[in-house]
Amino acid sequence: MTGSLATASQTGNDTARSQRYDTVIHRRRTRTVMVGDVPIGSEHPVAVQSMINEDTLDIEGAVAGIRRLADAGCEIVRVTTPSMAHAKAMGDIRAALRSQGCGVPLVADVHHNGIRIALEVAKHVDKVRINPGLFVFDKPDPDRQDFSREEFQAIGQRIKDDFAPLVEVLKTQNKALRIGVNHGSLAERMLFTYGDTPEGMVESAMEFVHLCDELDFHNIVISMKASRAPVMLAAYRLMADTLDREGFHYPLHLGVTEAGDGDYGRIKSTAGIATLLAEGLGDTIRVSLTEAPEKEIPVCFSILQALGLRKTMVEYVACPSCGRTLFNLEEVLNQVRDATSHLTGLDIAVMGCIVNGPGEMADADYGYVGKTPGVISLYRGRDEIRKVPETEGVEALIQIIKDDGRWVDPD
Repeated sequence: MTGSLATASQTGNDTARSQRYDTVIHRRRTRTVMVGDVPIGSEHPVAVQSMINEDTLDIEGAVAGIRRLADAGCEIVRVTTPSMAHAKAMGDIRAALRSQGCGVPLVADVHHNGIRIALEVAKHVDKVRINPGLFVFDKPDPDRQDFSREEFQAIGQRIKDDFAPLVEVLKTQNKALRIGVNHGSLAERMLFTYGDTPEGMVESAMEFVHLCDELDFHNIVISMKASRAPVMLAAYRLMADTLDREGFHYPLHLGVTEAGDGDYGRIKSTAGIATLLAEGLGDTIRVSLTEAPEKEIPVCFSILQALGLRKTMVEYVACPSCGRTLFNLEEVLNQVRDATSHLTGLDIAVMGCIVNGPGEMADADYGYVGKTPGVISLYRGRDEIRKVPETEGVEALIQIIKDDGRWVDPD
């Protein structure tokens, strides 16, 4: 390779290497899609969302569930609408929320043969989520061996006929669509043609992307969820590459579906979501836990903060403790957290001794460091401010924050 081609190739390689080694995440460039008043896209903070588990026909219960999520910091809330009655109930739910001053954007989840439901619920929500594998659903034929080209195309035409009215409604009302592929619910013809693979997931999504493009509709967010993190990672990477290659710069909604509960559910979700976010992929996220939905929200924000993508809480830097530690590190960290966790935008370090403490906490706003037995050194950035008895350490730290004008009283 010579001349300009070699130069261009080298420039591209140099850029890729510099981004890979950078300490700042370079997000994939996308268009902005509005979901109510929340912007989704690379020019905006990664948005956090969840889904209530109340029956949508229980208006009071659904409103309460949405309010709990909104109060926890959830920025977009999804609600299932499996029937026309559920779709119509969304009108009452929305009205009740707005009368209570809750303006969180709402998303309706539509599945099996859902065009009538989607057309109804689109009146009451800010975004409609459809599953390409179920939107036009035929019961699988156990005797089928393959799909002919004619059969494949005929089903594609049925999808287009059913899907086009929804696109036109969303386009007219300037609302959004999520094309939400699930690994576990690929359509039969996609399974026969592409297998139970990330490629099949991408082809399933792209069929609907192309239909939207034909209708000049671009308020689209795409998800490629799977319950296994490696499948999810491969599907999102392939989806992003396919979209960008074809010039469709749509935002991505990240999630590991059916992650479970407890520590493992959180770790499994983080393994998938954080990996992609670190690669610059993803514009809105949901951590799916088999727990109360509001418990998902702190996990989402913790993932984003750990990667430096959002700053919504105090960042605590603390050493793992060792024989040099001069106080009960776990106990003191909990005391500092209890006193300051209501603050936002601060980095506070709690370090057991001065061997590594000042160096490891150099980027923190404030530091609490064991100086000698029974004595604590307090830092502002890299500067040691004062030494106090250990019994006065937490109170003295709070006073420094107050002196700097960075303290707010808890609610």
